[in-house]
Formats: sequence, C-alpha cells, structure tokens
Amino acid sequence: MTNIGLIIAGGIGSRMNQAVPKQFMTVYDKPIIAYTMERFENHPSIDIIAVVCLDGWENILSSYAKQYNITKLKHIIPAGKVGQESIYNGITELNRHYDGESYVLVHDGNRPMLSKDVISDNIAVAMNKGNAITCIPCQEAMLETKDNIISNKSYPRENLKRTQTPHCFKLRDLVEMHVKAKERGITNSVASCTLAIELGQSVYFSAGSQKNLKITTQEDVDIFKALLKGDN
Repeated sequence: MTNIGLIIAGGIGSRMNQAVPKQFMTVYDKPIIAYTMERFENHPSIDIIAVVCLDGWENILSSYAKQYNITKLKHIIPAGKVGQESIYNGITELNRHYDGESYVLVHDGNRPMLSKDVISDNIAVAMNKGNAITCIPCQEAMLETKDNIISNKSYPRENLKRTQTPHCFKLRDLVEMHVKAKERGITNSVASCTLAIELGQSVYFSAGSQKNLKITTQEDVDIFKALLKGDN
C-alpha cells in the first residue's frame, strides 16, 4: 500500500494582491510551498509526494524540492482552471503509476503548518472508515445571511464542522468520484469532501488543528510567521 501526499498548488492568489502566487511567497526566506512539502517529506507514513502546479512555475518548484531536499517528490502535474480540475489532473496522473488501493491525501499547498498528528489521524480514519476529512469544531456563533449585510437567523454551531485538508481517499475512489462528477455535470465543487457529498456519499472526520492555517490573506501570513516563531 502506498500513501501519497497530493499537494494542490495551482492557485494564482488573487486575494493577496501580490505578483507572486501565495504558495510561492517566501516567509523567513523559504517559500510557503517548501514548508508544505517538508511536512509530507518528514512524515514516515508518506511514501510519495505529487504537486499539482500552476503553469509556468514547474521548474521553480523542482528547484525548491532540490534546495530543501524533498526526496519524495516524484510528480509535478499541470494545474487546471479550477480546484476540482486540478485534483482531477493529479489523480489521473497518479492512476497511471499506482495501485487503486493507494491512499491519496489531497492537501492545499498554502497550508504549511500541517502536523504529523493531523496526517497520521487522516490516514488512520481513512483506513478504518474508507475516507477522512480533516476538521475542527466550529467555536464561533454562526449566522446565516443572504446579502452579507444583515442576518435574522442563526445556525447551531454544534451541528457544524470547519473543514481543513488533507482529505484522504483511496485512489480508485477519487477517480470514480471525478468520473461520476463529469457524467453529472459537476465541474466546480469546492473540495473533495463537498464533491463526495454532492455525489451522495458520506464522509468521516479526522482531527484537525487550529494551527493548520490556510494562507489566503496578508493577515494569514502574519499569523503563520507568529506560529513559526512559536514552534522555534
């Protein structure tokens, strides 16, 4: 059995208002994508790393892998126009090389604080239940709005989970999901967990972490810097 970290790094980072895509921005002289790859590189249960990469950045990614000794990186795959297409491109390439029983951990390239415990639990739950979606409890009061201006309805937070990544599925199940999605005209599902639910499947929760930050804004970069200082 092979465990594969499939890192999705195809975004252009429009919310950062930067010329460099967010996953390639440097923090303390190291690119964010390198931090992310290192988390999979250093986990003993991860055998292979594959990165779905933004067009034009493949050679830069490859040079980062050499610079930071990411020896498990075996595949750099062209990104799609949207996240669902990028994941499809990734699993299609992996399906050419690995058995369908392999476990694929689909992870955001701009989540560089992924811990060993989160990876381990993601794999363990997937092996036990068939899939695993990294989640944390919803601690805030949740309000529903139609116009982002006003609300007259709340939603019980105990019924909600905040999803993170990785999302772990068997390779064959991911391939089957994306084939069904194409047949049904589903082209832009937000994530693997939402795609599974749209196809009528159940998903199971694995343990996430408040530190498993997704970097999308400059504020997130500031938090990431603080977390790195704390770890050091």
